Amino acid sequence: MTLIIVTILLVGYFLIATSSITRINKAAIAMFAGTCGWVLYICYGTDFVMDQHPSEYIEWLSGANATSVAVKQYIAKNIFLKYVGRGAEIVLFLLATMTIVEILNNNGCFDFLTQTMRTRNSRKLLWIMAVTTFIISANLDNLTTTTMMLVIMHDMVPSRSQRMIYGSAIVLAANIGGALTVIGDPTGLVLWTNSWVTATNFSMSLLIPCLFSWIIPTIWLSRSLPEHIDSQWRTMPYRGDDTNLKVWQRFIMLVVGIGGLWFIPTFHNITKLSPFLGALCVLSVLWIVDELMNRRMMDVDKMIKRRVPLALQYGIIQLMLFIMGIMLAVGVVEETGAIAWLAKLCSEHIDSPWIMGVLAGLVSTMLDSFATSISFISFYKDLPQNDIYWKIIAYTTAAGGSVLMIGSVAGLALMKMERIRIGWYFRHVGWIVIASSLIGLGVMYFMH
Repeated sequence: MTLIIVTILLVGYFLIATSSITRINKAAIAMFAGTCGWVLYICYGTDFVMDQHPSEYIEWLSGANATSVAVKQYIAKNIFLKYVGRGAEIVLFLLATMTIVEILNNNGCFDFLTQTMRTRNSRKLLWIMAVTTFIISANLDNLTTTTMMLVIMHDMVPSRSQRMIYGSAIVLAANIGGALTVIGDPTGLVLWTNSWVTATNFSMSLLIPCLFSWIIPTIWLSRSLPEHIDSQWRTMPYRGDDTNLKVWQRFIMLVVGIGGLWFIPTFHNITKLSPFLGALCVLSVLWIVDELMNRRMMDVDKMIKRRVPLALQYGIIQLMLFIMGIMLAVGVVEETGAIAWLAKLCSEHIDSPWIMGVLAGLVSTMLDSFATSISFISFYKDLPQNDIYWKIIAYTTAAGGSVLMIGSVAGLALMKMERIRIGWYFRHVGWIVIASSLIGLGVMYFMH
C-alpha cells in the first residue's frame, strides 16, 4: 500500500509538471492525489499506525479494544487533522491577503502605480515595473502580484513582442521577490508557520542572493528593448460608480493594507499565534476603514466589473486548492514512512544541503516550485531553527521555478496571458536565470 500511495504522488507530480501540455488543472490533480492517498492510508490504518505511532495509539486507546473503527477515529483526529491544519494556515493567509488586495483594488488604491510609470524610456519603464513587482511581491503572494502587474503592463504596452519582455521581467521579479520574505511565497509561509525560520533571519540570509538572481537577468532583458516605447497612458480613472474616495483617502487605505502586512511578522513574534490570524486582523481593520471611507457610497449592489479582481479570485482559489492538495498528498506519504526512508538514504549518500538545493532547483524547473519545496522540506523536519537547509530550498525552488514558465504559477499566468512558448522564454530568460541563480547560490555559500 505504501508503494501505491507513493506511486499516486509521483504520477500526480508528473501530471502537474506536464499540465501545460495535458491541459489538466494542477489544483484538481493535487486534490485528487491528496484525497485518494488518505483514503488508501486509512484502509490499511492499523498497519501504518502500529508502524509509525504505536505508543501514542496504545496510550490513546486507554485500555479499549483496538478495533478498525477505533484506528480510523485515531487517524482522523490525531493524524489527518494535523496536516489539514498546516494546509489551512497557508490557505487562510492567502485568502486574507487576496481579500486585502481586492478591497484596495476596488477602491482604486493601485491606480498610483500606473501614474508612476509614465515614461517613454523603455528601459526605465522596465526597471520601474520590475522594482515595483519585486517590492510588492515581498508583501503579497507572487500570483496576486503578477496578475495585477501583467494587467497594468498589458494596458500600457501595445506591442506584443515587447510585452513578452516586460512580462518575463515581471514574473522573475515576482518569484524572486516573493522568496525574499516569509509572507511573499507559500514556501516561506510553511517554513515560518512551523517555526523553522524567523522572519528577519530568513530575509537577511536571502537578500543578496535574491538580488543577484533578479538584477542580472533584468539587465539582460533591458538590453533587448528599443530606446523608446509608445506607451498607452491613462489618467486616474473616475470611479464614481463604485467608490467616492479621493486620492488622499486611497493613499490612506493603501498604507493601512500594505503597512498591516508588514506588521504581521511582529504580530506573530509577540503573540506566537499563527500568521494567518494577523492577516485576518489586518483585513478586519482595512474592512472597517473601507466602510468608514465609503459610508456615503450609493447603490452599493451595482459594483463595476473589472478584470483584475475576477482574475485574482479565480487564480488564488485554484492556488489555495492546489496548496491544500499538495500538503495532504505529501503528508500521507510522510505518514507511510517513505519520506523518512528516503531522507535517510539521502543523508547516507549525499549529506550536503547545497547538493540537495541544486537538486531541488532542477526539479522545480519542471515541477511546481511549491510542490518541490514541500517535498524537500519534509525530508529533514528535525533540523534546528534557521538552518541553512531551509533557506537553500526556498531560494533554489524559487529560482528554479523561474527557469521555465511551467515551474511557477506566476509563469503560467504569463504563459496564458501573452501566449508565450516555453522555448522562447528559455532562450531569452531561462538560461540567464540559471547562471544568475548559481551566482546567488555561490554568494550564499560564502556568506554562510
